Order: sequence, then C-alpha cells, then structure tokens
Amino acid sequence: MSVLAQILIAFVALEHVLFLVLEMFLWDKPQGMKVFRNTPEAAAATKVLAANQGLYNSFLAAGLVWSLVPVGAPDAASAIATFFLLCVIVAGLYGAASFSRRILWVQAAPAFIALLFVWVL
Repeated sequence: MSVLAQILIAFVALEHVLFLVLEMFLWDKPQGMKVFRNTPEAAAATKVLAANQGLYNSFLAAGLVWSLVPVGAPDAASAIATFFLLCVIVAGLYGAASFSRRILWVQAAPAFIALLFVWVL
C-alpha cells in the first residue's frame, strides 16, 4: 500500500475520531449542536443514540488504524483497509440518503478516494 493511501486512510480514521468526540462528548454542547444543526431539546432527546453512534465511529477508526499497522502478509493491510473503508462508504451513503447529503461529502467521499488509492497504488 502506498504512503499516499496510508495518509488518506489516516485522514479518514481521524475524521471518525472527531465524529466520536462530537457524538459522544459534544452532542448537547454548543459545538456539537452547531455541527449537527441541532436544538437543545433535540440534542437532549437523542444524546444516548448519538453516543452509541459515536462508539460505532470509534470502531471504524480503530479498524482503519489497524490497517496501517504492519500485520505480516503484504495484502493483509490492503484487505483490512478495503473492508473498513467500504464500511465507512456504506455508512456515509446511508447517512446521506436518510439524513443529510452533506454526509456524502464529509464521510463517504474521502473514504472512496482513499479506497481508490488502496486499490490503484
């Protein structure tokens, strides 16, 4: 896997760590409500759901970081990266279809670009 692919994977992983922080710790704070365009009432009512979503984002970030760690067979890292990037893309497509098209560009597009670099370089 190329260094550029690894940098892009690290970027997508970092995004998901930031999503985790926003969803688990800042959901009902001014920063979180601004990012997600939430009201205090809606944030309070959905705080537990958002924390659960943040936890899932941590799993995606962990899997992407795992793909950056040398694990033996050269193709293993690419396979791990492919799986987790596809998970991010599917989640992004679902989020874009069900909640906001902005998710397509913030979540799915960077993962798709990283995946192209994993496969091509």
